[in-house]
Amino acid sequence: MNISRKDFFRRGLFSLGEAACRVVAGLPAPSVVEPDPEEEQPFLATGRDDLVAVAHQGGCLAVNFGCFSCEERCDARAISLVTGAGIRIDETLCTGCGTCEYVCPVTPKAVTVVPRG
Repeated sequence: MNISRKDFFRRGLFSLGEAACRVVAGLPAPSVVEPDPEEEQPFLATGRDDLVAVAHQGGCLAVNFGCFSCEERCDARAISLVTGAGIRIDETLCTGCGTCEYVCPVTPKAVTVVPRG
């Protein structure tokens, strides 16, 4: 049997695709459960009024490399990036949820949540 390498791999991939389709076709359909509007909804982290985020520019990657982790994840839009200077946090918008501290990729954290003062 003479078969080119290209045809060999094409047939192998085709048969692999057919096998995958047969397996998927045999699986049961996922069930969709509608939430009960009267049932208590799960807790959503909305923040705390007694806490506020504080930036520590010394270790912040946004100063030189353009890290956007905290800015992108801040639902309150309290964090803004200042090119060459790092991040700025608007304390009036900050909810104190701590997401920015959680997603900060450096150690020690370049942004921490502290009591308002």
